Amino acid sequence: MYGIILAGGSGSRLWPLSRELYPKQLLRINTDKSLLEMTYLRLLKMMDEKNILSITNAKHFSDVKTQLSSISQNPVVLSEPTQKNTAPAISAAVKYLLDKGEDDIVLVVPSDHLIRNDAAFQTAVENAKKLANEGNIVTFGIKPNAPETGYGYIKCADKINDFSRKVDEFKEKPDLKTAEKYVQSGDYFWNSGIFMFRASVFMNALKELAADIYAVVQQLDFTKNDAIEFTKFDKMPSISVDYAIMEKAANIVNVPVDCGWSDLGSWDAIYEINKKDEDNNVKIGATQTEGCKNSLFYSSNRLVAGVGLDDIILVETSDAVLACKKDKTQDVKKIFDKLKEIKDETHLIHTTVYRPWGYYTVLNQGKGYLTKMICVSAHGQLSLQSHNFRSEHWVVLSGTARVNLDNKNYILKPGSSIDIPVKVKHSLGNPYSEELKIIEVQKGDKLVEEDIIRYKDIYGRVKA
Repeated sequence: MYGIILAGGSGSRLWPLSRELYPKQLLRINTDKSLLEMTYLRLLKMMDEKNILSITNAKHFSDVKTQLSSISQNPVVLSEPTQKNTAPAISAAVKYLLDKGEDDIVLVVPSDHLIRNDAAFQTAVENAKKLANEGNIVTFGIKPNAPETGYGYIKCADKINDFSRKVDEFKEKPDLKTAEKYVQSGDYFWNSGIFMFRASVFMNALKELAADIYAVVQQLDFTKNDAIEFTKFDKMPSISVDYAIMEKAANIVNVPVDCGWSDLGSWDAIYEINKKDEDNNVKIGATQTEGCKNSLFYSSNRLVAGVGLDDIILVETSDAVLACKKDKTQDVKKIFDKLKEIKDETHLIHTTVYRPWGYYTVLNQGKGYLTKMICVSAHGQLSLQSHNFRSEHWVVLSGTARVNLDNKNYILKPGSSIDIPVKVKHSLGNPYSEELKIIEVQKGDKLVEEDIIRYKDIYGRVKA
């Protein structure tokens, strides 16, 4: 069996914690593992790591690769050159497997869902393999425990056997009254977005039901390398696998499963899965409350305090604060979309950005200048690079820095500083066991991350 992890989502309903360039699958939400890492580890219980393929988009590729490299020595990650929704992503990944000569059972899982009962999920997967081997496309429907309006539903017909039912139709996200009827009937299940099929069965369905995607995917060639060409992939329509295949195919069956599943798609979902205090509040980070009930308080940096609040979501990050009623969390996406429309960067990126070598935090910026605190992990190394539009000034706060500047090496202790002129090749390294922290002051007319020309990089970010 092979596994395909879909790791390209944006998680806009979890703003401001989730950002376009650091979405929810990469986040560690009150846990020591990200949702992506937990998904990968779950698949490792069912298959060898060489059988797990992750597909993401170009802007998340480095972060996905870095996180998975902490678990696997050589994780296979495909990079979509542009986002085109789940149908093109799954199609490209299946074509990759077929080009490698692997026409086997494939389990497709999102990277940003929570499953609390791995054993129940594994049992469902084993049952589904029997159906997939018979030429069916299997969907995993979650037994609903509440009338949820944020999920799509699967309506099922008669039982096929003790563990599966024929799929009648897929339903869009309902209003509350309709969702209540769905739950009461016992014939409706939440659509988890988890699927299983034989690779060739999916490709044949694509040929029959989504000829436009099939025509493009046949142009992708993975026999020589793992690259997806932009000029070809850009011709893909942007469409979900539900619309492209699942709602049209005749051989769809459902394996109901009760595995403690949540798509963690909104802040009320985060509230539901976390431990509550005596007032039914969830408090994460530095928080204080007085007379508050049934609410979530999340602090990333500063103290978050609430007085007399009920059914409220209050989330703080270093550059944004979200406050909303708990039953309005699905509308957070509207704020995200508005910020994107007006080009407000708080939709795009955090002030703290994680990199393979550590992280940096933007401290201040204005016309012609930008100040960062850079933290390089023990034995971390920034790429050998240069900039066309900015100069930099580095001051060491703690640890010891090894700087290569214009082919000369310098060792800098706390309090020492160095200037990096425009267009001069340079790198910053920390070959020691203690964290290195420096202040970086950038000056120039164009202060963007895209102004990095890399020449050498130990994390594989320089293409041959």
